[in-house]
Amino acid sequence: MNSIIKLNEVQIEEVRKLVSEQRRLLGFVETPIANDIFNILDNLGIIVLEYPIKSVSSRPAFSAALIYIKDNSKELVFIGLNTDDYFDKQIFALAHELYHYYVKTGSHLSRLDDEENNIIEIAANRFAAEFLLPEETLKRIIITDFKSSSLKSLNLNTLLRFITRLHCTWWLPYRSLVRRLKEIDAISTEQYNGLYLINERDLDGEYGRLGKAINEEIFIKLNRRTNNLGTSPKVIETIIRNFEDNLINVDQFIKLLKEFNKSPEDFGYNFKISDDDINEFNDFFNKEEDVNES
Repeated sequence: MNSIIKLNEVQIEEVRKLVSEQRRLLGFVETPIANDIFNILDNLGIIVLEYPIKSVSSRPAFSAALIYIKDNSKELVFIGLNTDDYFDKQIFALAHELYHYYVKTGSHLSRLDDEENNIIEIAANRFAAEFLLPEETLKRIIITDFKSSSLKSLNLNTLLRFITRLHCTWWLPYRSLVRRLKEIDAISTEQYNGLYLINERDLDGEYGRLGKAINEEIFIKLNRRTNNLGTSPKVIETIIRNFEDNLINVDQFIKLLKEFNKSPEDFGYNFKISDDDINEFNDFFNKEEDVNES
Protein backbone atom coordinates (compact mmCIF):
# COMPACT_ATOMS: atom_id res chain seq x y z
CA MET A 1 0.00 0.00 0.00
CA ASN A 2 1.14 3.56 -0.61
CA SER A 3 0.55 5.31 2.72
CA ILE A 4 3.45 5.54 5.15
CA ILE A 5 1.00 6.18 7.99
CA LYS A 6 -1.95 3.81 8.31
CA LEU A 7 -5.12 3.80 10.36
CA ASN A 8 -5.22 1.25 13.14
CA GLU A 9 -8.18 -1.08 13.68
CA VAL A 10 -9.88 1.24 16.16
CA GLN A 11 -9.60 4.23 13.82
CA ILE A 12 -10.91 2.21 10.88
CA GLU A 13 -13.87 1.05 12.95
CA GLU A 14 -14.61 4.65 13.95
CA VAL A 15 -14.71 5.63 10.27
CA ARG A 16 -16.98 2.69 9.44
CA LYS A 17 -19.33 3.59 12.29
CA LEU A 18 -19.55 7.22 11.17
CA VAL A 19 -20.26 6.15 7.57
CA SER A 20 -22.92 3.65 8.68
CA GLU A 21 -24.69 6.24 10.84
CA GLN A 22 -24.65 8.95 8.18
CA ARG A 23 -25.68 6.71 5.28
CA ARG A 24 -28.59 5.42 7.38
CA LEU A 25 -29.67 8.96 8.32
CA LEU A 26 -29.43 10.00 4.66
CA GLY A 27 -31.41 6.98 3.45
CA PHE A 28 -28.54 5.29 1.61
CA VAL A 29 -28.12 1.95 3.34
CA GLU A 30 -26.88 -0.27 0.52
CA THR A 31 -27.48 1.89 -2.54
CA PRO A 32 -24.97 3.98 -4.51
CA ILE A 33 -24.71 7.66 -3.62
CA ALA A 34 -22.96 8.67 -6.86
CA ASN A 35 -24.30 11.99 -8.19
CA ASP A 36 -26.73 12.27 -5.25
CA ILE A 37 -23.85 13.63 -3.18
CA PHE A 38 -24.73 17.08 -4.54
CA ASN A 39 -28.29 16.72 -3.20
CA ILE A 40 -26.93 15.46 0.12
CA LEU A 41 -24.75 18.54 0.51
CA ASP A 42 -27.62 20.78 -0.53
CA ASN A 43 -29.90 19.21 2.08
CA LEU A 44 -27.22 19.64 4.74
CA GLY A 45 -27.10 23.34 3.91
CA ILE A 46 -23.57 23.11 2.51
CA ILE A 47 -23.09 25.42 -0.47
CA VAL A 48 -20.97 23.90 -3.24
CA LEU A 49 -19.04 26.43 -5.32
CA GLU A 50 -17.72 24.81 -8.49
CA TYR A 51 -14.63 26.48 -9.93
CA PRO A 52 -11.84 25.20 -12.21
CA ILE A 53 -8.37 25.84 -10.73
CA LYS A 54 -5.48 24.60 -12.86
CA SER A 55 -2.23 23.39 -11.32
CA VAL A 56 0.62 25.91 -11.50
CA SER A 57 3.37 23.42 -10.68
CA SER A 58 4.18 19.71 -10.72
CA ARG A 59 2.19 19.32 -7.52
CA PRO A 60 -1.53 18.65 -7.94
CA ALA A 61 -3.87 21.61 -7.65
CA PHE A 62 -6.17 21.51 -4.64
CA SER A 63 -9.10 19.11 -4.82
CA ALA A 64 -11.61 20.87 -2.60
CA ALA A 65 -11.84 23.35 0.26
CA LEU A 66 -14.21 23.40 3.22
CA ILE A 67 -14.88 26.99 4.26
CA TYR A 68 -16.81 28.36 7.25
CA ILE A 69 -17.95 31.99 7.15
CA LYS A 70 -19.69 33.83 10.00
CA ASP A 71 -22.61 36.03 8.91
CA ASN A 72 -23.71 37.83 12.08
CA SER A 73 -24.90 34.97 14.30
CA LYS A 74 -25.26 32.52 11.40
CA GLU A 75 -22.49 30.23 10.19
CA LEU A 76 -22.37 29.51 6.46
CA VAL A 77 -20.63 26.39 5.19
CA PHE A 78 -19.11 26.23 1.70
CA ILE A 79 -17.20 23.61 -0.23
CA GLY A 80 -15.10 25.03 -3.03
CA LEU A 81 -14.75 22.23 -5.58
CA ASN A 82 -11.97 22.23 -8.15
CA THR A 83 -13.68 21.16 -11.36
CA ASP A 84 -10.41 21.03 -13.29
CA ASP A 85 -10.24 17.40 -12.23
CA TYR A 86 -11.85 14.14 -13.31
CA PHE A 87 -15.49 13.95 -12.29
CA ASP A 88 -15.11 10.77 -10.22
CA LYS A 89 -12.34 12.49 -8.24
CA GLN A 90 -14.64 15.48 -7.72
CA ILE A 91 -17.24 13.13 -6.20
CA PHE A 92 -14.53 11.61 -3.99
CA ALA A 93 -13.30 15.08 -2.97
CA LEU A 94 -16.80 16.10 -1.87
CA ALA A 95 -17.11 12.93 0.23
CA HIS A 96 -13.64 13.66 1.67
CA GLU A 97 -14.76 17.13 2.75
CA LEU A 98 -17.90 15.65 4.31
CA TYR A 99 -15.63 13.87 6.78
CA HIS A 100 -14.12 17.20 7.82
CA TYR A 101 -17.64 18.61 8.13
CA TYR A 102 -18.89 15.73 10.28
CA VAL A 103 -15.89 15.64 12.65
CA LYS A 104 -15.65 19.45 12.85
CA THR A 105 -12.01 19.92 11.82
CA GLY A 106 -12.68 23.50 10.67
CA SER A 107 -11.86 25.20 7.37
CA HIS A 108 -9.65 22.98 5.27
CA LEU A 109 -8.02 22.71 1.85
CA SER A 110 -7.07 19.31 0.45
CA ARG A 111 -5.00 17.75 -2.29
CA LEU A 112 -6.19 14.15 -2.50
CA ASP A 113 -2.97 12.97 -4.15
CA ASP A 114 -0.68 14.54 -1.57
CA GLU A 115 -1.96 13.37 1.83
CA GLU A 116 -0.17 10.17 2.73
CA ASN A 117 1.51 11.42 5.91
CA ASN A 118 -1.42 13.10 7.67
CA ILE A 119 -3.58 10.80 9.78
CA ILE A 120 -6.66 13.07 9.58
CA GLU A 121 -6.43 13.20 5.79
CA ILE A 122 -5.96 9.44 5.60
CA ALA A 123 -9.08 9.03 7.74
CA ALA A 124 -10.96 11.46 5.47
CA ASN A 125 -9.91 9.47 2.39
CA ARG A 126 -10.97 6.23 4.08
CA PHE A 127 -14.30 7.84 4.98
CA ALA A 128 -14.83 8.97 1.38
CA ALA A 129 -14.14 5.48 0.01
CA GLU A 130 -16.37 3.86 2.64
CA PHE A 131 -19.10 6.49 2.19
CA LEU A 132 -19.25 5.91 -1.57
CA LEU A 133 -18.87 2.11 -1.34
CA PRO A 134 -19.13 0.51 2.13
CA GLU A 135 -16.78 -2.38 2.80
CA GLU A 136 -19.52 -4.82 3.78
CA THR A 137 -21.43 -3.99 0.60
CA LEU A 138 -18.33 -4.58 -1.50
CA LYS A 139 -17.74 -7.94 0.17
CA ARG A 140 -21.34 -9.00 -0.50
CA ILE A 141 -21.06 -7.98 -4.16
CA ILE A 142 -17.89 -10.09 -4.55
CA ILE A 143 -19.45 -13.16 -2.92
CA THR A 144 -22.65 -12.78 -4.96
CA ASP A 145 -20.78 -12.42 -8.25
CA PHE A 146 -17.97 -14.94 -7.72
CA LYS A 147 -19.23 -17.27 -4.94
CA SER A 148 -16.02 -16.49 -3.08
CA SER A 149 -14.52 -13.67 -1.02
CA SER A 150 -11.30 -13.88 -3.02
CA LEU A 151 -10.54 -12.59 -6.52
CA LYS A 152 -6.94 -13.82 -6.47
CA SER A 153 -7.55 -16.54 -9.07
CA LEU A 154 -9.11 -14.19 -11.63
CA ASN A 155 -7.28 -13.22 -14.79
CA LEU A 156 -6.65 -9.53 -15.45
CA ASN A 157 -9.44 -9.09 -17.99
CA THR A 158 -12.10 -10.54 -15.66
CA LEU A 159 -10.84 -8.43 -12.78
CA LEU A 160 -10.85 -5.27 -14.88
CA ARG A 161 -14.41 -5.93 -16.05
CA PHE A 162 -15.50 -6.29 -12.44
CA ILE A 163 -13.74 -3.07 -11.41
CA THR A 164 -15.31 -1.26 -14.37
CA ARG A 165 -18.79 -2.32 -13.31
CA LEU A 166 -18.10 -1.12 -9.76
CA HIS A 167 -16.69 2.14 -11.14
CA CYS A 168 -19.77 2.87 -13.24
CA THR A 169 -22.23 1.90 -10.49
CA TRP A 170 -20.65 3.39 -7.36
CA TRP A 171 -18.66 6.24 -8.97
CA LEU A 172 -15.57 5.54 -6.89
CA PRO A 173 -12.33 6.31 -8.80
CA TYR A 174 -10.48 3.35 -10.29
CA ARG A 175 -7.47 3.58 -7.99
CA SER A 176 -9.68 3.90 -4.94
CA LEU A 177 -11.45 0.70 -6.01
CA VAL A 178 -8.14 -1.11 -6.46
CA ARG A 179 -7.09 0.07 -3.00
CA ARG A 180 -10.40 -1.08 -1.50
CA LEU A 181 -9.97 -4.56 -2.97
CA LYS A 182 -6.49 -4.82 -1.47
CA GLU A 183 -7.68 -3.53 1.91
CA ILE A 184 -10.18 -6.40 2.20
CA ASP A 185 -7.57 -8.90 0.92
CA ALA A 186 -9.67 -9.74 -2.15
CA ILE A 187 -6.68 -9.32 -4.47
CA SER A 188 -3.01 -10.21 -4.10
CA THR A 189 -0.11 -7.78 -3.84
CA GLU A 190 0.92 -8.80 -7.36
CA GLN A 191 -2.56 -8.06 -8.72
CA TYR A 192 -2.65 -4.76 -6.83
CA ASN A 193 0.69 -3.63 -8.25
CA GLY A 194 -0.31 -4.65 -11.77
CA LEU A 195 -3.66 -2.87 -11.56
CA TYR A 196 -2.01 0.28 -10.20
CA LEU A 197 0.27 0.47 -13.24
CA ILE A 198 -2.68 0.73 -15.63
CA ASN A 199 -3.42 4.17 -17.05
CA GLU A 200 -7.11 4.27 -16.19
CA ARG A 201 -7.62 7.65 -17.86
CA ASP A 202 -6.59 6.45 -21.31
CA LEU A 203 -9.96 5.98 -22.99
CA ASP A 204 -8.30 4.01 -25.78
CA GLY A 205 -6.32 1.79 -23.42
CA GLU A 206 -7.31 -1.62 -22.08
CA TYR A 207 -9.39 -0.28 -19.18
CA GLY A 208 -10.81 2.59 -21.23
CA ARG A 209 -12.08 0.26 -23.94
CA LEU A 210 -13.73 -1.98 -21.33
CA GLY A 211 -15.37 1.00 -19.66
CA LYS A 212 -16.82 2.31 -22.90
CA ALA A 213 -18.10 -1.16 -23.78
CA ILE A 214 -19.79 -1.66 -20.42
CA ASN A 215 -21.37 1.80 -19.91
CA GLU A 216 -20.01 4.39 -22.30
CA GLU A 217 -22.09 7.34 -21.13
CA ILE A 218 -21.29 7.00 -17.42
CA PHE A 219 -17.68 5.91 -17.96
CA ILE A 220 -16.85 8.93 -20.12
CA LYS A 221 -18.68 11.24 -17.69
CA LEU A 222 -16.58 9.95 -14.77
CA ASN A 223 -13.31 10.19 -16.71
CA ARG A 224 -13.51 13.75 -17.95
CA ARG A 225 -12.61 17.10 -16.40
CA THR A 226 -15.85 19.05 -16.21
CA ASN A 227 -14.38 22.55 -15.67
CA ASN A 228 -17.80 23.62 -14.41
CA LEU A 229 -18.32 27.08 -12.99
CA GLY A 230 -21.41 27.31 -10.85
CA THR A 231 -23.31 26.47 -7.71
CA SER A 232 -26.57 24.81 -6.67
CA PRO A 233 -29.95 26.07 -7.98
CA LYS A 234 -30.89 26.83 -4.37
CA VAL A 235 -28.03 29.33 -4.06
CA ILE A 236 -28.93 31.00 -7.36
CA GLU A 237 -32.55 31.26 -6.21
CA THR A 238 -31.40 32.85 -2.94
CA ILE A 239 -29.40 35.46 -4.89
CA ILE A 240 -32.42 36.28 -7.07
CA ARG A 241 -34.77 36.56 -4.08
CA ASN A 242 -32.31 38.75 -2.20
CA PHE A 243 -32.36 41.10 -5.18
CA GLU A 244 -36.15 40.99 -5.45
CA ASP A 245 -36.43 41.75 -1.71
CA ASN A 246 -34.03 44.72 -2.12
CA LEU A 247 -31.41 43.08 0.12
CA ILE A 248 -28.77 43.52 -2.60
CA ASN A 249 -28.56 46.18 -5.29
CA VAL A 250 -28.30 45.79 -9.05
CA ASP A 251 -24.49 45.83 -9.16
CA GLN A 252 -24.27 43.20 -6.41
CA PHE A 253 -26.88 41.09 -8.18
CA ILE A 254 -24.95 41.23 -11.45
CA LYS A 255 -21.61 40.48 -9.77
CA LEU A 256 -22.93 37.52 -7.77
CA LEU A 257 -24.52 35.92 -10.83
CA LYS A 258 -21.41 36.56 -12.91
CA GLU A 259 -19.40 34.57 -10.33
CA PHE A 260 -21.34 31.52 -11.54
CA ASN A 261 -21.21 32.33 -15.25
CA LYS A 262 -24.80 33.56 -15.30
CA SER A 263 -26.45 36.90 -15.97
CA PRO A 264 -29.70 38.66 -14.94
CA GLU A 265 -30.95 38.14 -18.51
CA ASP A 266 -30.99 34.39 -17.86
CA PHE A 267 -33.73 35.03 -15.31
CA GLY A 268 -35.73 37.68 -17.14
CA TYR A 269 -33.93 40.81 -15.90
CA ASN A 270 -32.22 43.23 -18.27
CA PHE A 271 -29.52 45.52 -16.89
CA LYS A 272 -26.39 47.13 -18.20
CA ILE A 273 -23.50 45.03 -16.83
CA SER A 274 -20.63 47.03 -15.32
CA ASP A 275 -16.98 46.40 -16.16
CA ASP A 276 -15.94 45.70 -12.53
CA ASP A 277 -13.76 42.63 -12.12
CA ILE A 278 -14.97 39.72 -9.99
CA ASN A 279 -11.93 38.94 -7.84
CA GLU A 280 -12.99 37.82 -4.36
CA PHE A 281 -13.56 34.14 -5.12
CA ASN A 282 -10.39 33.91 -7.19
CA ASP A 283 -8.44 35.69 -4.45
CA PHE A 284 -9.40 33.10 -1.85
CA PHE A 285 -8.07 30.18 -3.85
CA ASN A 286 -5.04 32.07 -5.12
CA LYS A 287 -4.05 32.88 -1.55
CA GLU A 288 -4.56 29.26 -0.48
CA GLU A 289 -2.48 28.04 -3.43
CA ASP A 290 0.30 30.51 -2.56
CA VAL A 291 0.37 29.22 1.03
CA ASN A 292 0.46 25.58 -0.07
CA GLU A 293 3.09 26.14 -2.78
CA SER A 294 5.46 27.98 -0.42
